[in-house]
Amino acid sequence: MSPAPIPSSLLDHLVRTGGLGRSEARRMVEEVLSFYDETPDAFVIRRHRELQAEGMRNDAIFARVTAEVDGWRFRAPPLSERQIRRIVYG
Repeated sequence: MSPAPIPSSLLDHLVRTGGLGRSEARRMVEEVLSFYDETPDAFVIRRHRELQAEGMRNDAIFARVTAEVDGWRFRAPPLSERQIRRIVYG
C-alpha cells in the first residue's frame, strides 16, 4: 500500500511560512508521517524500553504508556495497563 500523496497546499504552506524549499518541505512531512507510522504494539514496546532506560519502574511505565496511547496518532481501542503488560511480556 503506497502512502497518501502529500497535498500541495500543505507543501505551499510550509514553503511560505517555514522558509523551506519545496523538496525540504516534502522530506519534512514524510519524516513526520514516518515518525507516527507505528503500530500500537511497536509504540508500546518502544516507549517501555525508553522509559525503562530512564530508570522508571514498570508500574509507573504502564500507567504512563496507558495515558500516552490515548493521544497517539494510530487508531486503536483504548489499552488497559494489563493489555500493555501483555504486549510487552507476551
